[in-house]
Amino acid sequence: MILSDKRILEEIEKGTILIEPYRPDCLGTNSYDVHLGKWLATYKDRVLDAKSHNKIEYFEIPLDGYVLQPGVLYLGVTEEYTETHAHVPFLEGKSSTGRLGIDIHATAGKGDVGFCNTWTLEISCAQPVRIYRGMPIGQLIYFVVEGEIETFYNKKSNAKYNSRTIKPVESMMFKNKF
Repeated sequence: MILSDKRILEEIEKGTILIEPYRPDCLGTNSYDVHLGKWLATYKDRVLDAKSHNKIEYFEIPLDGYVLQPGVLYLGVTEEYTETHAHVPFLEGKSSTGRLGIDIHATAGKGDVGFCNTWTLEISCAQPVRIYRGMPIGQLIYFVVEGEIETFYNKKSNAKYNSRTIKPVESMMFKNKF
């Protein structure tokens, strides 16, 4: 079950959902619009290694925008910091973003109960497209959880994305044992 706008507001009032900054005009019928932060990053190396710490380079999106190029993976970040303590948050692209040929995540659209951070976006595009900091980039949808949670994400000792940030975070796959 997906939370409605009224239920999202109730959960915000109860403190089980936090969105900073919260803007009432961003609340949809059953979702909340999030915006592109000012930071982007790209990997320094063209060939990435899943067993290595692949370094990234950060840069700010200029006020007059930045042109994304096909064939490049960009890491972006939401302006919004969120906390979700009782629901499963999903981040999906907006249809307007998709119609510009922009994908905002390769595979990681689902958060975990207890996720408390900004959202790193895995941005790619079908053709060159100019983007802007602060533009609507996606929408959060909240699902009800069945059953009790044993370990919340923000309490897991092996959680790799718990440090609060305003910049995109590179893959931490190298921290896994394989």
